Amino acid sequence: MEKLSVYDAKARFSALIERAESGRATVITKRGRVVAKIVPMKESGWDRSAVLDEAEALRRKLKVKERFRISELIAEGRL
Repeated sequence: MEKLSVYDAKARFSALIERAESGRATVITKRGRVVAKIVPMKESGWDRSAVLDEAEALRRKLKVKERFRISELIAEGRL
């Protein structure tokens, strides 16, 4: 993990972003003390729209005609 001062990090900000995109973290120091860390962003494990599309396809396949709440089914002990 690379360490940079605030001054150097500011001067090389674009390079730090590229490092994070490639999966490497960077520590930012101010007067020798760690004050920040630039780390890669974690990817979302799922795509919300894809999940909703799959749920809609399942609803159509099972021919569910009326709407219901899963929480109500759980409360009733049906699920």
